Amino acid sequence: MNEIDHTSMPQSLLARIASALERISPTPAGTHDLSGADAFVWQPVQGKLHGNLAPVKNVNRVDIGLLRGIEGQRETLMANTVQFIKGYGANNALLWGARGTGKSSLVKAVHGKVNADNADNNGALLLVEIHREDITTLPALLDILRDTSRRVILFCDDLSFDEDDASYKSLKAVLEGGIEGRPENVIFYATSNRRHLMPRDMIENERSSAINPAEAIEEKVSLSDRFGLWLGFHNLDQDTYFEIIESYVKHFGLTADNKKLRADALEWSMGRGARSGRVAWQFIQDMAGRQGRKLD
Repeated sequence: MNEIDHTSMPQSLLARIASALERISPTPAGTHDLSGADAFVWQPVQGKLHGNLAPVKNVNRVDIGLLRGIEGQRETLMANTVQFIKGYGANNALLWGARGTGKSSLVKAVHGKVNADNADNNGALLLVEIHREDITTLPALLDILRDTSRRVILFCDDLSFDEDDASYKSLKAVLEGGIEGRPENVIFYATSNRRHLMPRDMIENERSSAINPAEAIEEKVSLSDRFGLWLGFHNLDQDTYFEIIESYVKHFGLTADNKKLRADALEWSMGRGARSGRVAWQFIQDMAGRQGRKLD
C-alpha cells in the first residue's frame, strides 16, 4: 500500500483531520486538572466513554448551621465524611425521603463545612456531581478520580430508576461488586425520594409476574443495600418549621413581628400543602423581596 503524501494535502484539510481526531480521542485521565476548584460537574461526551470535569467556583449551598430539624442526620453524615477524609472506614450514603427536606442541601453543607475546617489543607475534599442520566459513564469518571491524590465525594442528586432501566446494574458493580470496585479515595453520596431507588409499583410488578418473585425483588432492591449508611428525611412538624423560619430571619437580619411572622409562614405552607426546609426557604426569599432585600 502506498503511503499518503502529506505534503500534497492542503493545510486546511490537515487541520480538519487533526481536529476530528482530537474530538474522537478520549481525554487521558491524567490531563484533568482538579486543583483549581473544590467542586466539579461531570460532563460526559455524548456517545463516548469519556468527558470533562467542569469546575464550579461557587457552590449553591446554605450554612450547615441553618439546617434545622435534621440534626441527627447532619451529625451522622458529618462523622462519616470526617472518617473518610482521615482515611478511616466510611460508608457510601443514601439520603432518602420526602421532597424538600434538606437531603442535597446537607451533602453540600457538609462538604463546605469539612473544607472550612481544613482550610490550611488546601481544599481537603472534592465534591463531584454526576447527573442521574449519566450513571452509565460512571466507570470512566472513576478512572479519572482514581488518579487524583485528593479525596472525593461523588454526588448524585435525585437518584432513582424506572422500569426497563438497566443502568442500575452498572452502579451496583461500581459501589461494591465489580473487580476494581470503588476507588479508595472516592465515596458515593446519593439522594432519592425512594428508599429502595425503585418505584413501589415496579417492585410489586416483579413480585406478581416473576417465576421466582423473591429473586426478582432481591435483584431490584439490592442496589440500596450497597449503601452502608441510610439516612431518612421526613416532613417537618409545625414547631420545627417555625424554628427554621425564625433562624433564617435572624441570620439574614430581616424585620419581623414574631406573631405575624408565624401566621404568614403558616399560610405560606398551607398554600403549598407541605412543611419542609425548601418551603421555609421559599417563604424567606419572598419575605426578603418584600423588604427590598436580596439574600446572599
